Amino acid sequence: MADQKRLAYSIIQFLHSQLQSGSMSPDAQESLEVAIQCLETAFGVSMEDQSLAVSQTLPEIFEAVAGKELEHSRTNSEPVTPSEDDMAEAERLKTEGNDQMKAENFEAAVSFYGKAIELNPANAVYFCNRAAAYSKLGNYAGAVRDCERAIGIDPNYSKAYGRMGLALSSLNKHTEAVVYYKKALELDPDNETYKSNLKIAEQKMKETPSPVSG
Repeated sequence: MADQKRLAYSIIQFLHSQLQSGSMSPDAQESLEVAIQCLETAFGVSMEDQSLAVSQTLPEIFEAVAGKELEHSRTNSEPVTPSEDDMAEAERLKTEGNDQMKAENFEAAVSFYGKAIELNPANAVYFCNRAAAYSKLGNYAGAVRDCERAIGIDPNYSKAYGRMGLALSSLNKHTEAVVYYKKALELDPDNETYKSNLKIAEQKMKETPSPVSG
């Protein structure tokens, strides 16, 4: 029953993020509110039950599984170029995600960036932006994965290296963070934030041994 409650909590958490996104009609919002109440009553849980929270949100778990399936399918098929309509819609979704970041609705931002990625998975900015949202949610492993994807798409994208450095620093992997900050500075030598973060990471590296990757 404990696992069922945790799953119900994750579903309720997801439904709340959809309500916060502001992208739904009043009727749809009302339906979601009813669904949340029904789930809370049926499973005896509420959003206040923080002990039921898991390390990743439902969209993050789904994206991780879907991403693996997508990567598998790509090995057996030619890459598909998104249509102009898909690219335009992806840009709109990215802008929505940016607005949610400004409003500090980070779960909703992750959702919008994820939808943009579905439409145009060859855009490094979408992965990098979602990495920032993941970091705000404390999902640094997710941020690292998205930064890796962004760098794979655009190896000269300085912001992806900078955000990778931040995520690695948050995971106490300071030695690796230094490498990425240095690369970010190679690409953007005048960026004061990268310079400052590099100094901090180098100091932390001296104070704390970096965990072994793997």
